[in-house]
Amino acid sequence: MISQTFTFTIPTKGKGTYEITKQVQAAVDETRISEGTASVFIAHTSASLVLYENADPTAREDLHRFMEEVVPEDETYLHDAEGPDDSTSHLRMALTRTSEVIPINRGSLCLGTWQGIFIFEHRRAPHRRTIYLNVTGV
Repeated sequence: MISQTFTFTIPTKGKGTYEITKQVQAAVDETRISEGTASVFIAHTSASLVLYENADPTAREDLHRFMEEVVPEDETYLHDAEGPDDSTSHLRMALTRTSEVIPINRGSLCLGTWQGIFIFEHRRAPHRRTIYLNVTGV
């Protein structure tokens, strides 16, 4: 059994989705694990992870619009220590996920044909997001 942890930082340009599938698969390749799991975690409260459609960018545009409607920034929120998008970014993170566990089979992530792993940035300003990845298997 092998277990290896990777840390990488992904710069964002503000709100949106940023695909990290290739970085995660590259780390899996480095371990040479054939069968196991990849556990991906984002260490932030104002960004999250989503497994989502990666072929047609309009699918992600729909997701972005949906989240704006569900948690609008023009509402009055109590928590605004870091600006008017502070509370909304935390609420949006709570509605999504901060970790994903993806099976590995024959050295490849077991993702659907059109699935990708994305950072979902909920803040307007650019940030540097830290991702922890643990790859475990044989």
